[in-house]
Amino acid sequence: HVQLVESGGRLVQPGGPLRLYCVASGNIVSINTMGWYRHARGQERELVADFSSGGRTNYADSVKGRFTISRDNDKNTMHLQMNSLKPEDTAVYYCKMMVRPTTSSWRSLEHWGQGTLVTVSS
Repeated sequence: HVQLVESGGRLVQPGGPLRLYCVASGNIVSINTMGWYRHARGQERELVADFSSGGRTNYADSVKGRFTISRDNDKNTMHLQMNSLKPEDTAVYYCKMMVRPTTSSWRSLEHWGQGTLVTVSS
């Protein structure tokens, strides 16, 4: 069993910074792709930033230059540094990881965290 837990979401003023965390625990042999998504009220869930299988980082156009995704493979953690936050960044942020749970198979399984709420408002 694999569990992802996000943290760091809170109320922050426009222009301020915030750092989100995602920690994976459980049966983990390796983590392939991982990324951050967000779901704002009345909108569809969208990709914010991720690491592709080749390790390349990808960002949504709306966050380029403001957000930075990072990972610590040894600790099975992922971060999202958000700077210059805007009210339109308000959303529940989720992390997703493709986890290989056992050495007996090369198959990776998709796992999601429960989400952490980021509210950007004065």
